[in-house]
Amino acid sequence: MATLAFEDIVEDFEFLEDWEDRYRHVIEQGKAMEPLDDAFKVPATKVNGCASQVWLRPMIDGGVFTFDGDSDALIVRGLIAVLRSLYNGLPVAEVPKVDAGGELARLGLNDHLSAQRSNGLRSMIERIRDVAQEHA
Repeated sequence: MATLAFEDIVEDFEFLEDWEDRYRHVIEQGKAMEPLDDAFKVPATKVNGCASQVWLRPMIDGGVFTFDGDSDALIVRGLIAVLRSLYNGLPVAEVPKVDAGGELARLGLNDHLSAQRSNGLRSMIERIRDVAQEHA
């Protein structure tokens, strides 16, 4: 149930055989993302459980889920961009149904992220799901 944007990332990863190239691609995804306005970098949007500073700003408009985010770590910022491609534009009721672990496994991310990064990624996914469930 991945979005077209996420499928594009999966397709890109199929051409990048070396993990270092994939890692750089994730970082580039983050660099291409608009930075989160400092006004939204507040305790209410901060994600706990991440080794770096992470903020997610979810928005629901007309039943459609989107979120913006930012981090002080380049790889985490890239992971936020990947999650945005996975979730942004979905009906809010569909967000909790996404098998994020399964979809991200298609990218091979879990095999190459540190335990702290993996925990942080799970924390971000939990925050996204929690917000969506509150509004579904």
